[in-house]
Amino acid sequence: MLYDLIILGGGPAGISAGIYAARKKLKTMLVAADIGGQSIVSEEIQNWVGIPSISGEKLARLLKEHLLVYADELVDTNIGARALKVEKKDDGFLVVTDKGSYETRSVLVATGSHRRKLEIPGAEKFDNKGISYCASCDGPLFADKDVVIVGGGNAGFETAAQLLAHAKSVTLIHRGSHFSKADPITVEKVLKHPKMAVLKNSTPTAVKGEQFVDAIVYKNLQTGEEKELPTEGIFVEIGATPTTNFVKDIVDLNEYGAIKIDPWTQQTSEKGIWAAGDCTNVLYHQNNISAGDGVRAIEDIYLHLHAK
Repeated sequence: MLYDLIILGGGPAGISAGIYAARKKLKTMLVAADIGGQSIVSEEIQNWVGIPSISGEKLARLLKEHLLVYADELVDTNIGARALKVEKKDDGFLVVTDKGSYETRSVLVATGSHRRKLEIPGAEKFDNKGISYCASCDGPLFADKDVVIVGGGNAGFETAAQLLAHAKSVTLIHRGSHFSKADPITVEKVLKHPKMAVLKNSTPTAVKGEQFVDAIVYKNLQTGEEKELPTEGIFVEIGATPTTNFVKDIVDLNEYGAIKIDPWTQQTSEKGIWAAGDCTNVLYHQNNISAGDGVRAIEDIYLHLHAK
């Protein structure tokens, strides 16, 4: 079968695009490892427009339900599959996944990004042995323990808010002197908590332990002094890397691996391929922005397909 469009990704950008593609009667396949994107692990999302508070799990369920309402025979969902490569083929493209290959007239890449790993001595050894990348998943395991968070952005402070409900103490390690990438209201609320501490102008240099983590070593970036902080848990929130390796040979990426797009249309450097959401080089990454990007892409894809 030749699809009009294949959407790669199941976060807000991909699902919004799928809904609009169905409403525009485009024969579409949506390929995604799962539905919901990075927010699926969030216990509470407060900035999804129209819903004051919702869990990531519930948002993912609602996104899927909304898509299926319109999917009918127009949108095939291939959930659990991962894109491996996109190749140019005749007047369209061949999308290669770990569950098969599919031909399409156009492609929308909405694969988002994935968590950056902590790359210091001991980090790999203690992955899942005291080092975690998901507070909502693992937070209760660290009840009444001293834990550390690496990263001072929004994700770091949201993680702190979750861990304060369980941990004996929470210490956040931040490279800068200010929290410019975190929501001021969240920062103020978290820092008022009596169990909360912050180490500014600092960066971790090593993780220590026997079978499990028992300490993190950090350096003060102003003085160069290194200190060891006892801890039984380390939660890493140091940003994300765009999930774009499978299209690196067909579209232009920036120095961070994000897909370069025309912000008016979401078009990439390759005619017939669009991109939306956290995998692109847009300035701001938020669920609502990603959803809008996906809709904008579909509007342009529709015009492209019907102008031929």
